[in-house]
Amino acid sequence: MKNKFSTFVCQNCGSETSQYFGRCLNCKEWNTIVEENKTQIFKTPKKNKPQTKKAKLFDEITSEKISRFSSGFQEFDRVLGGGIVPGSVVLLGGEPGIGKSTIILQAAGKISLKKKVLYITSEESLEQVKIRWERLNQNCNYLKIYAETNLSFILDEIKNVNPSFAIIDSIQAIHNAEMESSPGSVSQVRICSAELQTFAKENNISLLIIGHVTKDGALAGPKTLEHLVDVVINFEGDKVSSYRLLRSTKNRFGSTFEIGIFEMLEKGLSEIKNPSSIFTNKENISGVTTIISSEGTRPLAVDIQALVNKTFYSNPRRTTTGISINRVHQILAVIEKHLGIKLSEYDCYIATGGGFEINDPSSDLGVAISILSSFKNIPPLENCSFIGELGLSGQLRQINNLRPKIEEAVRLGIKNILVPKTKDNLKTNFANIIKIKEISNIKEAVDYALIQ
Repeated sequence: MKNKFSTFVCQNCGSETSQYFGRCLNCKEWNTIVEENKTQIFKTPKKNKPQTKKAKLFDEITSEKISRFSSGFQEFDRVLGGGIVPGSVVLLGGEPGIGKSTIILQAAGKISLKKKVLYITSEESLEQVKIRWERLNQNCNYLKIYAETNLSFILDEIKNVNPSFAIIDSIQAIHNAEMESSPGSVSQVRICSAELQTFAKENNISLLIIGHVTKDGALAGPKTLEHLVDVVINFEGDKVSSYRLLRSTKNRFGSTFEIGIFEMLEKGLSEIKNPSSIFTNKENISGVTTIISSEGTRPLAVDIQALVNKTFYSNPRRTTTGISINRVHQILAVIEKHLGIKLSEYDCYIATGGGFEINDPSSDLGVAISILSSFKNIPPLENCSFIGELGLSGQLRQINNLRPKIEEAVRLGIKNILVPKTKDNLKTNFANIIKIKEISNIKEAVDYALIQ
Protein backbone atom coordinates (compact mmCIF):
# COMPACT_ATOMS: atom_id res chain seq x y z
CA MET A 1 0.00 0.00 0.00
CA LYS A 2 1.39 3.40 -1.02
CA ASN A 3 0.60 6.87 0.27
CA LYS A 4 1.91 10.10 -1.28
CA PHE A 5 2.97 12.99 0.90
CA SER A 6 4.96 16.21 0.49
CA THR A 7 7.98 17.47 2.35
CA PHE A 8 10.20 20.52 1.95
CA VAL A 9 13.90 19.76 1.49
CA CYS A 10 16.87 22.15 1.44
CA GLN A 11 18.90 21.52 -1.72
CA ASN A 12 22.07 22.79 -0.04
CA CYS A 13 22.28 20.80 3.21
CA GLY A 14 19.48 18.21 2.89
CA SER A 15 17.47 19.18 5.98
CA GLU A 16 13.72 18.51 5.79
CA THR A 17 10.82 20.58 7.12
CA SER A 18 7.06 20.20 7.09
CA GLN A 19 6.45 23.67 5.63
CA TYR A 20 8.14 26.15 3.31
CA PHE A 21 10.66 28.70 4.55
CA GLY A 22 12.45 31.32 2.47
CA ARG A 23 15.64 30.61 4.41
CA CYS A 24 16.89 27.22 5.57
CA LEU A 25 16.88 26.97 9.35
CA ASN A 26 19.91 24.67 9.29
CA CYS A 27 22.46 26.11 6.81
CA LYS A 28 20.97 29.67 6.67
CA GLU A 29 20.93 29.70 2.84
CA TRP A 30 18.18 31.62 1.03
CA ASN A 31 15.79 30.16 -1.58
CA THR A 32 17.16 26.62 -1.36
CA ILE A 33 14.04 24.87 -0.02
CA VAL A 34 12.03 22.92 -2.59
CA GLU A 35 8.83 20.92 -2.17
CA GLU A 36 9.28 17.25 -3.00
CA ASN A 37 6.65 14.55 -3.31
CA LYS A 38 7.54 11.29 -1.66
CA THR A 39 5.93 7.90 -1.65
CA GLN A 40 5.56 6.21 1.68
CA ILE A 41 5.15 2.43 1.46
CA PHE A 42 3.18 0.61 4.13
CA LYS A 43 4.05 -3.07 4.19
CA THR A 44 1.96 -5.76 5.77
CA PRO A 45 3.87 -7.08 8.77
CA LYS A 46 5.20 -10.57 8.22
CA LYS A 47 5.84 -13.31 10.69
CA ASN A 48 9.12 -12.98 12.47
CA LYS A 49 11.84 -15.03 10.80
CA PRO A 50 14.38 -16.91 12.90
CA GLN A 51 17.54 -14.91 13.49
CA THR A 52 20.56 -16.39 11.68
CA LYS A 53 23.31 -14.04 12.89
CA LYS A 54 24.63 -14.06 16.44
CA ALA A 55 26.94 -11.81 18.40
CA LYS A 56 30.57 -12.90 18.55
CA LEU A 57 33.58 -12.24 20.72
CA PHE A 58 36.60 -10.56 19.14
CA ASP A 59 38.61 -13.76 19.64
CA GLU A 60 36.06 -15.65 17.54
CA ILE A 61 36.39 -13.29 14.56
CA THR A 62 39.03 -14.11 11.93
CA SER A 63 40.59 -11.06 10.29
CA GLU A 64 41.51 -11.15 6.61
CA LYS A 65 44.22 -9.10 4.97
CA ILE A 66 42.83 -6.45 2.61
CA SER A 67 43.91 -7.16 -0.96
CA ARG A 68 43.93 -3.84 -2.78
CA PHE A 69 44.41 -3.23 -6.48
CA SER A 70 46.11 -0.23 -8.05
CA SER A 71 44.30 2.68 -9.70
CA GLY A 72 47.19 3.03 -12.15
CA PHE A 73 48.40 6.23 -10.43
CA GLN A 74 50.80 6.11 -7.49
CA GLU A 75 49.52 9.49 -6.30
CA PHE A 76 45.91 8.26 -6.41
CA ASP A 77 46.86 5.07 -4.56
CA ARG A 78 48.61 7.15 -1.88
CA VAL A 79 45.42 9.12 -1.18
CA LEU A 80 43.32 5.93 -1.14
CA GLY A 81 45.66 4.42 1.45
CA GLY A 82 47.57 2.06 -0.84
CA GLY A 83 45.06 1.25 -3.58
CA ILE A 84 41.39 0.44 -4.15
CA VAL A 85 39.77 -1.97 -1.69
CA PRO A 86 37.40 -4.53 -3.30
CA GLY A 87 33.80 -3.76 -2.36
CA SER A 88 34.60 -0.21 -1.24
CA VAL A 89 32.63 2.89 -2.25
CA VAL A 90 34.63 6.04 -3.07
CA LEU A 91 33.13 9.51 -3.51
CA LEU A 92 35.12 11.96 -5.66
CA GLY A 93 34.07 15.61 -5.59
CA GLY A 94 35.34 18.75 -7.28
CA GLU A 95 34.39 21.90 -9.16
CA PRO A 96 33.11 21.66 -12.74
CA GLY A 97 35.94 21.51 -15.26
CA ILE A 98 38.63 20.65 -12.69
CA GLY A 99 39.34 17.27 -14.32
CA LYS A 100 37.29 14.68 -12.38
CA SER A 101 36.10 12.79 -15.46
CA THR A 102 39.55 13.01 -17.03
CA ILE A 103 41.47 11.42 -14.16
CA ILE A 104 38.82 8.73 -13.64
CA LEU A 105 38.74 7.82 -17.32
CA GLN A 106 42.54 7.54 -17.30
CA ALA A 107 42.41 5.37 -14.17
CA ALA A 108 39.65 3.22 -15.73
CA GLY A 109 41.84 2.50 -18.74
CA LYS A 110 44.80 1.50 -16.56
CA ILE A 111 42.68 -0.72 -14.29
CA SER A 112 41.02 -2.41 -17.30
CA LEU A 113 44.37 -3.89 -18.33
CA LYS A 114 44.00 -6.34 -15.43
CA LYS A 115 40.34 -6.17 -14.30
CA LYS A 116 36.83 -5.64 -15.68
CA VAL A 117 35.76 -2.00 -15.58
CA LEU A 118 32.34 -0.46 -16.29
CA TYR A 119 32.18 3.31 -16.85
CA ILE A 120 28.62 4.68 -16.52
CA THR A 121 28.20 8.17 -17.94
CA SER A 122 24.96 9.95 -17.13
CA GLU A 123 25.94 13.43 -18.32
CA GLU A 124 27.60 12.69 -21.67
CA SER A 125 26.84 10.52 -24.67
CA LEU A 126 29.03 7.62 -25.71
CA GLU A 127 30.37 9.69 -28.61
CA GLN A 128 31.43 12.51 -26.28
CA VAL A 129 33.28 10.09 -24.01
CA LYS A 130 35.00 8.58 -27.07
CA ILE A 131 36.27 12.04 -28.08
CA ARG A 132 37.88 12.51 -24.64
CA TRP A 133 39.29 8.97 -24.75
CA GLU A 134 41.00 9.64 -28.08
CA ARG A 135 42.49 12.87 -26.73
CA LEU A 136 43.90 11.05 -23.70
CA ASN A 137 45.50 8.41 -25.95
CA GLN A 138 45.09 5.64 -23.36
CA ASN A 139 45.21 1.86 -23.67
CA CYS A 140 42.53 -0.49 -22.36
CA ASN A 141 41.68 -4.17 -22.31
CA TYR A 142 38.23 -4.73 -20.78
CA LEU A 143 36.59 -1.31 -20.41
CA LYS A 144 32.89 -0.92 -21.18
CA ILE A 145 31.03 2.41 -21.43
CA TYR A 146 27.32 2.69 -20.65
CA ALA A 147 25.25 5.89 -21.04
CA GLU A 148 22.13 5.87 -18.84
CA THR A 149 20.39 7.97 -16.19
CA ASN A 150 17.77 5.51 -14.90
CA LEU A 151 18.94 3.83 -11.71
CA SER A 152 17.17 0.50 -12.29
CA PHE A 153 18.75 0.14 -15.76
CA ILE A 154 22.17 1.00 -14.32
CA LEU A 155 21.88 -1.66 -11.60
CA ASP A 156 20.80 -4.25 -14.19
CA GLU A 157 23.79 -3.41 -16.40
CA ILE A 158 26.24 -3.63 -13.51
CA LYS A 159 24.75 -7.02 -12.63
CA ASN A 160 25.09 -8.25 -16.23
CA VAL A 161 28.68 -7.05 -16.72
CA ASN A 162 29.76 -7.96 -13.14
CA PRO A 163 32.83 -5.68 -13.17
CA SER A 164 35.51 -5.47 -10.51
CA PHE A 165 35.39 -1.69 -10.69
CA ALA A 166 32.37 0.49 -11.61
CA ILE A 167 32.27 4.28 -12.08
CA ILE A 168 29.23 6.58 -11.80
CA ASP A 169 29.71 9.93 -13.58
CA SER A 170 27.89 11.64 -11.99
CA ILE A 171 25.43 10.90 -9.18
CA GLN A 172 23.55 14.21 -9.66
CA ALA A 173 22.27 13.15 -13.11
CA ILE A 174 20.91 9.74 -12.03
CA HIS A 175 17.29 9.37 -10.97
CA ASN A 176 15.05 6.73 -9.45
CA ALA A 177 11.85 6.45 -11.54
CA GLU A 178 9.81 5.53 -8.43
CA MET A 179 10.41 9.00 -6.98
CA GLU A 180 8.70 12.10 -8.34
CA SER A 181 11.48 14.54 -7.44
CA SER A 182 13.78 15.78 -10.20
CA PRO A 183 17.30 14.40 -10.81
CA GLY A 184 19.94 16.14 -8.72
CA SER A 185 17.59 16.86 -5.83
CA VAL A 186 18.66 15.90 -2.34
CA SER A 187 16.18 13.04 -2.14
CA GLN A 188 17.27 11.56 -5.48
CA VAL A 189 20.98 11.82 -4.64
CA ARG A 190 20.47 10.22 -1.25
CA ILE A 191 18.27 7.33 -2.42
CA CYS A 192 20.33 6.56 -5.54
CA SER A 193 23.58 6.60 -3.59
CA ALA A 194 22.16 4.31 -0.91
CA GLU A 195 20.96 1.75 -3.47
CA LEU A 196 24.26 1.81 -5.36
CA GLN A 197 26.21 1.44 -2.13
CA THR A 198 24.10 -1.54 -1.01
CA PHE A 199 24.43 -3.22 -4.41
CA ALA A 200 28.22 -2.73 -4.46
CA LYS A 201 28.66 -4.16 -0.96
CA GLU A 202 26.48 -7.19 -1.67
CA ASN A 203 28.34 -8.04 -4.90
CA ASN A 204 31.86 -7.05 -3.74
CA ILE A 205 32.20 -4.46 -6.52
CA SER A 206 34.47 -1.44 -6.04
CA LEU A 207 32.38 1.63 -6.84
CA LEU A 208 33.54 5.18 -7.51
CA ILE A 209 30.91 7.93 -7.51
CA ILE A 210 31.64 11.37 -8.94
CA GLY A 211 29.77 14.23 -7.25
CA HIS A 212 29.48 17.95 -7.83
CA VAL A 213 30.25 20.65 -5.27
CA THR A 214 28.24 23.63 -4.12
CA LYS A 215 29.30 27.27 -4.48
CA ASP A 216 30.97 27.00 -1.06
CA GLY A 217 33.13 24.10 -2.26
CA ALA A 218 31.30 21.41 -0.25
CA LEU A 219 29.98 18.23 -1.82
CA ALA A 220 26.52 18.82 -3.24
CA GLY A 221 23.77 16.89 -1.49
CA PRO A 222 23.21 15.99 2.14
CA LYS A 223 25.93 15.05 4.57
CA THR A 224 24.45 11.57 4.71
CA LEU A 225 25.97 11.02 1.26
CA GLU A 226 29.42 11.28 2.82
CA HIS A 227 28.44 8.88 5.62
CA LEU A 228 27.31 6.26 3.11
CA VAL A 229 30.66 5.88 1.39
CA ASP A 230 33.99 4.53 2.64
CA VAL A 231 36.28 7.18 1.15
CA VAL A 232 35.66 10.86 0.35
CA ILE A 233 38.19 12.59 -1.93
CA ASN A 234 38.21 16.19 -3.09
CA PHE A 235 39.84 17.19 -6.37
CA GLU A 236 41.16 20.71 -5.90
CA GLY A 237 42.98 23.24 -8.03
CA ASP A 238 42.92 26.59 -9.74
CA LYS A 239 41.60 26.63 -13.30
CA VAL A 240 44.31 29.13 -14.19
CA SER A 241 47.07 26.87 -12.84
CA SER A 242 47.81 23.46 -14.34
CA TYR A 243 48.37 21.76 -10.97
CA ARG A 244 45.68 19.66 -9.27
CA LEU A 245 45.49 18.18 -5.76
CA LEU A 246 43.70 15.05 -4.59
CA ARG A 247 42.91 15.38 -0.90
CA SER A 248 41.18 12.76 1.27
CA THR A 249 38.70 14.00 3.90
CA LYS A 250 37.43 10.57 4.96
CA ASN A 251 39.05 7.15 4.60
CA ARG A 252 38.02 3.99 6.41
CA PHE A 253 41.05 2.15 5.04
CA GLY A 254 43.85 4.69 5.47
CA SER A 255 44.97 8.17 6.49
CA THR A 256 42.87 11.25 5.79
CA PHE A 257 45.88 13.56 5.58
CA GLU A 258 47.46 12.26 2.38
CA ILE A 259 47.49 14.29 -0.83
CA GLY A 260 48.22 13.45 -4.45
CA ILE A 261 49.60 16.05 -6.87
CA PHE A 262 48.94 16.07 -10.61
CA GLU A 263 49.54 18.39 -13.55
CA MET A 264 46.97 18.91 -16.28
CA LEU A 265 48.61 18.49 -19.68
CA GLU A 266 47.32 18.30 -23.24
CA LYS A 267 46.93 14.51 -23.04
CA GLY A 268 45.41 14.34 -19.57
CA LEU A 269 46.71 14.39 -16.03
CA SER A 270 50.28 13.48 -15.18
CA GLU A 271 51.66 12.62 -11.74
CA ILE A 272 54.14 14.95 -10.03
CA LYS A 273 56.89 12.71 -8.67
CA ASN A 274 58.83 15.54 -6.98
CA PRO A 275 56.21 18.02 -5.68
CA SER A 276 58.72 20.06 -3.67
CA SER A 277 60.21 21.32 -6.95
CA ILE A 278 56.98 23.10 -7.96
CA PHE A 279 56.49 24.96 -4.66
CA THR A 280 60.07 26.23 -4.20
CA ASN A 281 62.34 28.48 -6.29
CA LYS A 282 65.37 28.57 -3.95
CA GLU A 283 65.55 32.37 -4.15
CA ASN A 284 67.61 34.27 -1.61
CA ILE A 285 65.64 37.51 -1.49
CA SER A 286 64.01 39.44 1.32
CA GLY A 287 60.60 38.21 2.40
CA VAL A 288 61.00 34.63 1.09
CA THR A 289 61.72 31.59 3.25
CA THR A 290 61.45 27.83 2.73
CA ILE A 291 59.58 25.57 5.14
CA ILE A 292 59.12 21.79 5.22
CA SER A 293 55.46 20.93 5.74
CA SER A 294 54.01 17.48 6.43
CA GLU A 295 51.03 16.34 4.38
CA GLY A 296 50.19 12.90 5.72
CA THR A 297 53.36 10.83 5.56
CA ARG A 298 54.93 13.06 2.91
CA PRO A 299 57.18 16.05 3.73
CA LEU A 300 56.97 18.90 1.20
CA ALA A 301 59.17 21.96 0.79
CA VAL A 302 57.13 25.14 0.23
CA ASP A 303 58.16 28.77 -0.16
CA ILE A 304 56.60 31.36 2.15
CA GLN A 305 56.40 34.86 0.67
CA ALA A 306 55.78 37.97 2.75
CA LEU A 307 55.35 41.62 1.89
CA VAL A 308 55.31 44.16 4.75
CA ASN A 309 54.51 47.72 3.78
CA LYS A 310 53.69 50.93 5.68
CA THR A 311 49.93 51.35 5.90
CA PHE A 312 48.06 54.55 5.03
CA TYR A 313 44.86 53.52 6.80
CA SER A 314 43.77 53.28 10.42
CA ASN A 315 43.33 49.49 10.13
CA PRO A 316 46.24 47.70 8.44
CA ARG A 317 45.47 45.03 5.87
CA ARG A 318 46.14 41.36 6.53
CA THR A 319 45.87 39.17 3.42
CA THR A 320 46.87 35.52 3.16
CA THR A 321 46.95 32.87 0.43
CA GLY A 322 47.40 29.21 1.38
CA ILE A 323 47.67 29.81 5.13
CA SER A 324 45.11 30.55 7.84
CA ILE A 325 44.59 34.27 8.48
CA ASN A 326 44.05 33.57 12.19
CA ARG A 327 47.42 31.82 12.37
CA VAL A 328 49.09 34.87 10.81
CA HIS A 329 47.39 37.19 13.32
CA GLN A 330 48.78 35.05 16.14
CA ILE A 331 52.32 35.13 14.69
CA LEU A 332 52.15 38.93 14.26
CA ALA A 333 51.05 39.30 17.89
CA VAL A 334 53.99 37.17 19.10
CA ILE A 335 56.44 39.27 17.05
CA GLU A 336 55.06 42.53 18.47
CA LYS A 337 55.08 41.24 22.06
CA HIS A 338 58.50 39.57 22.18
CA LEU A 339 60.52 41.55 19.62
CA GLY A 340 58.97 44.99 20.19
CA ILE A 341 58.26 45.60 16.49
CA LYS A 342 55.01 47.53 15.88
CA LEU A 343 53.61 45.64 12.93
CA SER A 344 50.20 47.16 13.69
CA GLU A 345 51.39 50.12 11.60
CA TYR A 346 52.12 47.95 8.54
CA ASP A 347 50.14 46.01 5.96
CA CYS A 348 51.12 42.33 5.76
CA TYR A 349 50.57 40.10 2.74
CA ILE A 350 51.46 36.40 3.10
CA ALA A 351 51.35 33.79 0.32
CA THR A 352 52.59 30.25 -0.14
CA GLY A 353 54.39 29.03 -3.25
CA GLY A 354 51.85 27.96 -5.87
CA GLY A 355 49.00 28.79 -3.47
CA PHE A 356 49.56 25.46 -1.70
CA GLU A 357 47.37 25.18 1.40
CA ILE A 358 49.42 24.65 4.58
CA ASN A 359 47.90 23.33 7.81
CA ASP A 360 51.11 22.21 9.54
CA PRO A 361 51.87 24.31 12.68
CA SER A 362 55.61 23.75 12.11
CA SER A 363 55.43 26.40 9.36
CA ASP A 364 55.09 29.18 11.99
CA LEU A 365 58.82 29.88 12.17
CA GLY A 366 59.15 30.22 8.41
CA VAL A 367 56.19 32.64 8.30
CA ALA A 368 57.64 34.76 11.12
CA ILE A 369 61.11 34.95 9.52
CA SER A 370 59.64 35.87 6.11
CA ILE A 371 57.64 38.71 7.72
CA LEU A 372 60.68 40.06 9.57
CA SER A 373 62.87 39.64 6.49
CA SER A 374 60.49 41.78 4.44
CA PHE A 375 60.13 44.31 7.26
CA LYS A 376 63.91 44.76 7.60
CA ASN A 377 64.50 44.28 3.86
CA ILE A 378 67.21 41.71 4.66
CA PRO A 379 67.38 38.33 2.87
CA PRO A 380 67.32 35.38 5.31
CA LEU A 381 70.23 33.01 5.71
CA GLU A 382 71.09 31.61 2.28
CA ASN A 383 70.08 28.06 1.40
CA CYS A 384 68.23 27.64 4.71
CA SER A 385 64.95 26.01 5.75
CA PHE A 386 62.87 26.81 8.83
CA ILE A 387 60.90 24.33 10.93
CA GLY A 388 59.16 25.12 14.21
CA GLU A 389 55.84 25.83 15.89
CA LEU A 390 55.75 29.25 17.49
CA GLY A 391 54.30 29.36 21.01
CA LEU A 392 52.47 32.38 22.43
CA SER A 393 55.37 33.10 24.79
CA GLY A 394 57.78 33.28 21.84
CA GLN A 395 59.34 29.86 22.36
CA LEU A 396 59.78 27.19 19.69
CA ARG A 397 57.77 24.11 20.56
CA GLN A 398 58.88 20.55 19.75
CA ILE A 399 57.21 18.98 16.73
CA ASN A 400 56.59 15.51 15.39
CA ASN A 401 58.08 13.96 12.24
CA LEU A 402 61.20 16.14 12.45
CA ARG A 403 63.55 13.52 11.02
CA PRO A 404 61.63 13.02 7.71
CA LYS A 405 61.53 16.79 7.25
CA ILE A 406 65.29 17.08 7.67
CA GLU A 407 65.77 14.19 5.23
CA GLU A 408 63.61 16.04 2.66
CA ALA A 409 65.74 19.18 3.15
CA VAL A 410 68.88 17.08 2.56
CA ARG A 411 67.36 15.60 -0.61
CA LEU A 412 66.69 19.09 -1.95
CA GLY A 413 70.28 20.17 -1.32
CA ILE A 414 69.50 22.60 1.53
CA LYS A 415 72.63 23.28 3.59
CA ASN A 416 71.20 24.96 6.72
CA ILE A 417 68.10 24.26 8.77
CA LEU A 418 66.62 25.83 11.92
CA VAL A 419 64.70 23.49 14.22
CA PRO A 420 63.42 23.59 17.84
CA LYS A 421 65.63 22.09 20.51
CA THR A 422 65.08 18.35 20.71
CA LYS A 423 66.26 15.38 22.77
CA ASP A 424 67.24 13.43 19.65
CA ASN A 425 70.88 13.57 18.63
CA LEU A 426 70.15 14.97 15.16
CA LYS A 427 73.47 16.75 14.66
CA THR A 428 75.39 13.49 14.92
CA ASN A 429 73.02 11.65 12.58
CA PHE A 430 73.25 14.34 9.88
CA ALA A 431 76.87 15.39 10.42
CA ASN A 432 78.67 16.68 7.29
CA ILE A 433 75.35 16.54 5.38
CA ILE A 434 73.40 19.55 6.65
CA LYS A 435 74.07 22.18 9.32
CA ILE A 436 71.36 21.93 11.99
CA LYS A 437 70.84 24.89 14.31
CA GLU A 438 68.66 24.19 17.35
CA ILE A 439 66.94 27.26 18.77
CA SER A 440 64.62 27.85 21.70
CA ASN A 441 62.76 31.11 20.85
CA ILE A 442 61.95 33.59 18.11
CA LYS A 443 64.67 36.06 19.14
CA GLU A 444 67.42 33.44 18.69
CA ALA A 445 66.01 32.58 15.26
CA VAL A 446 66.05 36.22 14.14
CA ASP A 447 69.61 36.77 15.41
CA TYR A 448 70.81 33.70 13.49
CA ALA A 449 68.77 33.93 10.27
CA LEU A 450 68.69 37.69 9.63
CA ILE A 451 72.30 38.87 9.60
CA GLN A 452 72.92 42.39 8.26
